[in-house]
Formats: sequence, structure tokens, C-alpha cells
Amino acid sequence: MAMKILIVDDDKNFIYTLEDGLKLKNVDAEVTVAKSAREALDALAASVPSLIILDIQLPDMHGIEFLRVIRESSRLKKVPVIFISAKYTEPADRSEAMLAGAGAFFSKPIDIDELWNELKYLLDRAEGQKP
Repeated sequence: MAMKILIVDDDKNFIYTLEDGLKLKNVDAEVTVAKSAREALDALAASVPSLIILDIQLPDMHGIEFLRVIRESSRLKKVPVIFISAKYTEPADRSEAMLAGAGAFFSKPIDIDELWNELKYLLDRAEGQKP
């Protein structure tokens, strides 16, 4: 069964690059893309993904605030989230993201191998936590 990945980012070039990188890694994934927090919430209402890749700087909500919103949902609180940001790269930004419930934090540009390794680790850890 393919994993479901929700990418929440308004940078179409980054989305294409990330999708291409996942294909190069032969990732068997159903990828859904949301370009705003509103689109992401609509997608999450329809389906619970295996993992969320989330930009911090969204056009309609700060990514950390978005993460706090989904962490309040019993359906979504255990879904692993990887933050990716071009602007927020300070250690304090990383700390705030991790305290909000992120599993990992990457700065753009990203190394697809590092992202893939973290993605696998978070998915394996999430599988181990299921009842």
C-alpha cells in the first residue's frame, strides 16, 4: 500500500523538485499538494496522510500555528510532520517547530537523501506507536 504524503507549500518550483526527488528515490506515495493552510485543512478533512511536509511560511497562516491546529485534532495529532523553510533557519525557529510537535526541520535547499532518511525514520516510528 502506498503511503500518503501531504505537501503544504506555496512554492510550485519546490513542490516539483520535491516530487521529482521522491520519484528518483522510488517512493511509492500518493502525493497531495496544498498551497495554503486552508487547502491543507480541506485535504486533511478528506483523508489522513501518512506524513505531512510543511512549509513554515504559508500565505494564510504561519506553519507553526497550522501545526498547533492539527495537533489539537485526535485524528491528526500523531501524523508525523517535517518542516521545511527557506526563511526561518535560526536555532530558535527549529526549537519552536519541534516544541509545536514537528518530527524534523530542514532548511531549503534540502538534500533529498537526508529528507528521505528522516521521512523513513518518522514513518517507522509512527508505525511502532500504533496500537
